[in-house]
Amino acid sequence: MQYALLYNETPAEIARGETAAAPEYWGAWNAYMGAMAAAGIMRGGNALMPPATATTLRITDGKWQVEDGPFADTKEQLGGFVIIDVADLDAALEWAARAPCASAGSVEVRPVMPSPGQ
Repeated sequence: MQYALLYNETPAEIARGETAAAPEYWGAWNAYMGAMAAAGIMRGGNALMPPATATTLRITDGKWQVEDGPFADTKEQLGGFVIIDVADLDAALEWAARAPCASAGSVEVRPVMPSPGQ
């Protein structure tokens, strides 16, 4: 079964990637992603640009409302995602628990909806 692992990081964690702590931060992510690739479970995914680069669109009464940045009242921001193919939710949770952001932020684990006809 395929699961999306959605990596939510605090602003402090996201900023770590651009400070003197960057080698440790990126090293942890590279090791984690490498482990999933080596296990043969990774089906796709990407890191995302920082939240400040986002644009949010809402349509109200047929009119577009466009705002700079993410529009979320949260202390965490989506930093990236990976699609994995594992046996069950327990296996997906095991991989989510290994994510560098799991202790400072969170990892949302969500089943991928099968394509129509599958």
